[in-house]
Amino acid sequence: MSNKPKIYKYKNLRNVVTRLRDDLREQGNGGVNFVLLYAFNGTGKTRLSMEFKEVGKRKRGIDRDTLYFNAYTEDLFHWDNDLENDSERALKINSDSRFFDGFKTLALEERIFAYLERYAKFNFRIDYDSWHIVFSKEVENPRFRPGSDEPEKIIENHIKISRGEENIFIWCIYLAICELALDEDSNTYGWVRYFYIDDPISSLDDNNAIAVSSDLAKLLRRSSGRNIKSVISSHHSLFFNVMCNELKKEPHKLYFIHENSGGGYSLQSTTDTPFFHHVAMLSELKKASESGRLYANHFNVLRGVLEKTSSFFGFSDFSGCIHGIEDEVLFSRALNLLSHGDYSLFEPNELTEDNKQLFRNILNGFLGRYAFDLPALHP
Repeated sequence: MSNKPKIYKYKNLRNVVTRLRDDLREQGNGGVNFVLLYAFNGTGKTRLSMEFKEVGKRKRGIDRDTLYFNAYTEDLFHWDNDLENDSERALKINSDSRFFDGFKTLALEERIFAYLERYAKFNFRIDYDSWHIVFSKEVENPRFRPGSDEPEKIIENHIKISRGEENIFIWCIYLAICELALDEDSNTYGWVRYFYIDDPISSLDDNNAIAVSSDLAKLLRRSSGRNIKSVISSHHSLFFNVMCNELKKEPHKLYFIHENSGGGYSLQSTTDTPFFHHVAMLSELKKASESGRLYANHFNVLRGVLEKTSSFFGFSDFSGCIHGIEDEVLFSRALNLLSHGDYSLFEPNELTEDNKQLFRNILNGFLGRYAFDLPALHP
């Protein structure tokens, strides 16, 4: 029997959703509690999360079953920057969304702040009458002098927080609402049967990415007792890897989701090798090299893999990865020149035959030096 992970092919995202919901069937019937999806940006993760939500709305007898977090969740908030006075900035809430059904009556501030204080150093106040949020922060008092009556620190209100801080704040709101859904006596969110979380940490540094992953896994483990199933999708390899490790003792499935060049999608089980972003990219490059369908952006992708490998090994630049192989100077110069092409990713230019051969020589030289175990992707 082959040890290669099985690849499942689907014509469209609706079929992928059918597969995911089947995976998340009752545990006593062979189902799992969690599905973790890894995908490159642009694969259609957000569209998949919306399709998953829509399928839940079409079930007989219910009008929804999925509490989701994705790019649309972040769009429920927008800034009022007080352009006239430039002083009272606030984050406005789209109160028409059913996402906020329990926002006003269930007083989420404490739950939100319990998460927020782990990741950020600002405070907030929600005005439920005008549906906006004001942020504040403790700062140095510019009037403070040693021996004066002025306090050393003061609170600055109506501050504008960064995009990364805004994202993490919205993420903390989502976690607080998830907690409400997990409460046995929650009527407001008693309809939740699934959490679908897509890329919650795109703006975080690695330390916060690990902290967020660990906190999320802790929360999701609680969901097993409430029989709420979860799908988590991400293009962030570190986040994905931490989630895999945190949930590996729970019933779960791990997939790499791929959009086929000829249409449709594939799910490939990552089994016990969850962290394979770079080897998946190498596998794609190998496939393109063998097929002869090589475009200018393939040099960018190869350069990216060499940069990451160089960083891992502590080389001063990417050329350290190909040091010692034949024609290393030529290869290094070619990667420098051809990975800076003036071209569009959406209208790729096919390489000349000479450059295709050059690409193959570099790729094969690199793969010959490092023994990557490349995943088998579909044709």
